[in-house]
Formats: sequence, C-alpha cells, structure tokens
Amino acid sequence: MLESTLSRPTYARIDLDNLAFNIRSVRRFIGEHVRCMAMLKANGYGHGAVECSRRLEREGVEWFAVATLEEALELRGSGVSKPILCLGGFYPGQEMAGLSAQVTPALFSIESAERIDKAASERGKPAAVHIKIDTGMGRVGVPFGQIGEFADRLRALGNLKAEALMTHFAAADDLNEDQFTADQMAKFDQAVTAFRDRGIRPAFIDLANSPGAVARPASRADMVRLGGVLYGLSGDVLPPGIAKPELRPVLSLHTQIAQIKRIAAGTSIGYRRTFVATRESLIGTIPIGYGDGFCRSLAGRGRAIVNGCIVPVIGRVSMDWVTLDLTAVPDASEGDAVILIGSDGASSISAEDVAAAAGTISYEITCGLSARVPRRCVGEETA
Repeated sequence: MLESTLSRPTYARIDLDNLAFNIRSVRRFIGEHVRCMAMLKANGYGHGAVECSRRLEREGVEWFAVATLEEALELRGSGVSKPILCLGGFYPGQEMAGLSAQVTPALFSIESAERIDKAASERGKPAAVHIKIDTGMGRVGVPFGQIGEFADRLRALGNLKAEALMTHFAAADDLNEDQFTADQMAKFDQAVTAFRDRGIRPAFIDLANSPGAVARPASRADMVRLGGVLYGLSGDVLPPGIAKPELRPVLSLHTQIAQIKRIAAGTSIGYRRTFVATRESLIGTIPIGYGDGFCRSLAGRGRAIVNGCIVPVIGRVSMDWVTLDLTAVPDASEGDAVILIGSDGASSISAEDVAAAAGTISYEITCGLSARVPRRCVGEETA
C-alpha cells in the first residue's frame, strides 16, 4: 500500500502473508480436521478486522467471532460471507438487525433466548445460536448449576436452533492450573450430556481458546477459537516449555525522528522533569504518544530501534510525543526510521517485550493502538 504524503510518519504495518502463514501453521499443528474460528474482536486485536478477515477467508477459515454486533455488521458491510459469532450476544433491540445480517449470537441467559426466539418467529425463520456454559471463568455463561433448567426452557422455544455448545478456559495458559482446566473440561462434558439427554444435539462442541488449542489436544473437539496465535502473539499467551506451532508477528509499529537536539548535562526532558541528563546527550523526539496507544507507563522503560540500535525512551510519554536517548547512535538524523515494535537486523522488539515493560500483556498493546495510527497492509494479495 502506498504511503500517503498527507499523513504523519507514524503507522502500524500489517503483514497479511504472516497472518496466512500463522493460520496454516496452526492448522498443521492441531490437525486439519479441526474447524477454526478466528477472533476478530477489537478490530482484529488491533490489526484491522476487515483486512484480516478478507485474507483469513481466502485461507479457508470456517468461522469468525467478534465481541459486539457493531463489529459483526462492519464485517458484513465489507463483504464477509462466512459465519460470524457474536460473543457478546445481542442486547435488547438488536435481535432483528443481528438475525437479518445472519450473525449468530452467543446465548447465556434465558431472557436473551426468549427475545431472539420472538425475533426469529417474526422473521419466520429459525435462528441458530451458540450456548455458552460457565464452567469456571465466572463471567458470562449459563451457570453450571442451572444447566438442566436452562436446557428445559430452551427446548420449549420453537424458533431457536442450538448450533453449538461452548465454554471458555480461565487458565489454560498456566500449566500450574492443569487441574482447574481439567475440571472445566469435565463440567463441560456433563453439560453436553445434559443437553443431549434433553434432545438438544448441537453440531459443534467448542472449548479451546489459543492456549487450549495448542497445549491441550483433548480440548480441540469440533472447533477451536484462535486469537493471539493468529497474530503471532505467543510469548505471553502460550505456556512456556511446550511444543507449539511456528508463528510470525503480523504487526510492527513505525515512525520517524521529528527533531534531534544535543543537550548539556543537567538538562531536563519532558513533564515533571523526570529525566535529567547526566552527560551531554543526543535527544530525538518522535511523533507518537499515549494518544496513539503508546502506553504512558513506558516512560523510562520503553525502547525503540534506530539505525539498527536499541535506544531507551526517556522522560514522560506525552499524548503526542516520545523522546529517545540517541547518544549511542551519533549518525542519527531527522527523518530516520524508528521501529517501536519489529526488527532491524539483529535488533528486535516484540509486542510481548513492550507489554512486559508496560506491565501488561501483548493483547493490550496491539488492541490499544488508536484509530489515528493507520494500519498499512502488505502481502502478496494487497499489491
């Protein structure tokens, strides 16, 4: 994609070929017979849901999932034709719009089921739903102790088709919590039996998220929900020390040096004067800040790559600007490229590295990149 001369030089590069590599790699690892549901919520974890969905659709991904109906409608409006699961279900008043767009809601309350049943009756067409069981995550989901009652009441609704039963692991990324995960799987098996005993036999059994799909083969069932691994985010997503598929990062974050100054020892930089130079230093300012999703907590902890060298973030991170100590890069010039996530030669900074410095996880780093950071897609099918 051509760079616009009307844009500042801060952008996220999205490598769709790496996205395609990752889904192929994961399929080989978990087995080609297992269906894959690609997570596209939060703008594809910050990578650009529409662009990623188009490439994943061409790669044969069977299902997509989003958090909200608004996200689902954006995908439908972009031409996505594959099934879309709305993990957050439909809020009151959204039922007709969701069903008309052929979006499948996740169900976790009988009240929602009744609303969707009514809308399906008015449309004259049964509505497919995925029923979410809470086996230990403790968020949304049919409470485990109410499964029988829920199934009985659901069976009385004549316009719903239970297409899938699903649950969500709370700690599949932590091998120390293996027993808890095993207990969740056992509870889910009981839930499946309870529904089948009542004549409700969904086509899909769906347990595993990314760490479950990779680390726990028994949880793969009919379909797995793939999030972070699709985007090459595995360092703080998958348990350490296990066999895993080869993955490539999809997102890198770029900008340029806007200004360089040589400052004397004793000169302070940024709000509250949190950095004071102890020597004569070369300081570079780059056009990115917490308004773009570059976390304020990276002040004094973040890093960047300039001319192949890793340099530190100094001073406070502002809304629109970040300062770097370029003293170790004396040949740096205004306009030089800066990499905040990505690689240059032997130097590399991953989203997981940024997350560790910020005290969070890689998902928050990529999801947190704001709308004023354009996503520039590259790959053989974007030329």
